[in-house]
Amino acid sequence: VQLQASGGGLVQPGGSLRLSCAASRSIVSINVMGWFRQALGKQRELVATITSGGSTNYADSVKGRFTISRDNAKNTMYLQMNNVKPEDTDVYYCHALSGRSVYWGQGTLVTVSS
Repeated sequence: VQLQASGGGLVQPGGSLRLSCAASRSIVSINVMGWFRQALGKQRELVATITSGGSTNYADSVKGRFTISRDNAKNTMYLQMNNVKPEDTDVYYCHALSGRSVYWGQGTLVTVSS
């Protein structure tokens, strides 16, 4: 499956942004989808995941501010980012785990700055 991330951009602190990850085929059978982020020179870190059953998991740093969701009818996963902070500035990658196969989308840059 190919994943296409979009929605990144420049946002002011306290603002909101919604990232999308469109899959090239049905995501119904994809066990886990998620968002990771990575700053230059740092390791990629987990932001949030969502299972095929709708269970979610979040990094402590984004709990209460970010919401992950998936729309199986549109083959798309989302990350709603609210009350963003400068430390949320990163390249965000979407990820899918289906059986033993792992898929990554290209990154989308989120910059939080006034």
